[in-house]
Amino acid sequence: MPRRKKASKIYVFDTSVILYDHNSISNFEDNDVAIPITVLEELDNFKKGNDTKNFEAREFIRFLDKISGNYSLQDWIPLEGKNKGRFRVVMNGHQSAVNAEKVFDGIKADHKILNAAMSLQAEEPDKKVVLVTKDINLRLKAKSLNLPAEDYETGKVKDLDNLYTGKTMVEGLKTDIITEMYDKGQIERERVLTEKPVDNHYFILRNSTKSTLGFYNPQEQTVQRVEKVRTSGIEPRNAEQTFALHAVMNPQIKLVTLQGVAGTGKTLLALAGSIEQRRNFKQIYLARPIVPLSNKDIGYLPGDVKSKLNPYMEPLWDNLKFIKNQFRETDKIYKQIDEMVNKEKLIVTPLAYIRGRSLSNVIFIVDEAQNLTPHEVKTIITRAGENTKMIFTGDIYQIDTPYLDEQSNGLSYLIDRLKDNELFAHVTLEKGERSELANLANELL
Repeated sequence: MPRRKKASKIYVFDTSVILYDHNSISNFEDNDVAIPITVLEELDNFKKGNDTKNFEAREFIRFLDKISGNYSLQDWIPLEGKNKGRFRVVMNGHQSAVNAEKVFDGIKADHKILNAAMSLQAEEPDKKVVLVTKDINLRLKAKSLNLPAEDYETGKVKDLDNLYTGKTMVEGLKTDIITEMYDKGQIERERVLTEKPVDNHYFILRNSTKSTLGFYNPQEQTVQRVEKVRTSGIEPRNAEQTFALHAVMNPQIKLVTLQGVAGTGKTLLALAGSIEQRRNFKQIYLARPIVPLSNKDIGYLPGDVKSKLNPYMEPLWDNLKFIKNQFRETDKIYKQIDEMVNKEKLIVTPLAYIRGRSLSNVIFIVDEAQNLTPHEVKTIITRAGENTKMIFTGDIYQIDTPYLDEQSNGLSYLIDRLKDNELFAHVTLEKGERSELANLANELL
């Protein structure tokens, strides 16, 4: 094998990194990458199933099979591509002075991974060995053993404090400008804003006596008035909810993200706006990822598949019931909603049940999108066919999966990457409207 310049670092991956992104091995420039053999065993356990983590495991296994060729995986194998490093599998020995299994008093996969990384550190004293893991506790264990450790940064939003909110307050406008907005419904952008705004951005325009809501239309390059409209029995209670409904109802916008804490109305507004547009689409899908409490598999729950999944879908049915309850049982729309459910024109489903499908002529709502990885979000959006609109809702600070955080989840990634695209709109909802009691909990607990 030809000699090459020694890499400055060797990155050792644990299983969580590969399940997060099977292409992760290609994102470390000319540094070398290694995985402990324990990771291969864990990937073998994950290879069966329909979840994205199962897909990631299978893709990485195929990748290893492809690059290994006639090499032994215990040799350093050159990775394809310009200025790329090498790859190898390392054994679980503990050649270093420290044995993680004894230090932490337990034989488990994490401790074997630590031992493999420290053995590599002893084997390659002239290089810096760094453990890369999405598992915070494993990073802490590594650092406690004087082994450098870091998170997998690809796909992370760097500046979360300045994450795009989709809305801006513009104050001090002349009264005649606001009056013209009311009379004509729009105004030239230059008369309101000094600089070109982000596509599909929303504005609260006001002075000391008058105010109105606005939206920057990138096609016409004007600021258009946004009116508060009752939709499927739901009336927006604040400016943010008005913006959210406008984005959901706007046929020029094909992808919408709504971010906010519990009780801000994200899912309710997405569903109400979608039902209002039911004649323009063949189906409405309302889906969410299944994240069992305490990270247990749903297999431990009693009953068949449907009864196992019902508890996770119940919040979505609650939103649908709330919309129905805005009408009398004799009202036409009440009966239409029931008919949509019965004829599967409106489907409430776990997200895993639609993976692999091509979605055409549908509105697709993904609830709890903060529990998805960036790759999962990309996979979902790439299923969009003709005349499909997608709406992702969630709270980036309320994450239920162990290897995601507010910077690395799919919803934050989507908001950050797609802002200023004419097909995309985002609104951050900040004011809770569920009840005074719910607001109290969000603020003080």
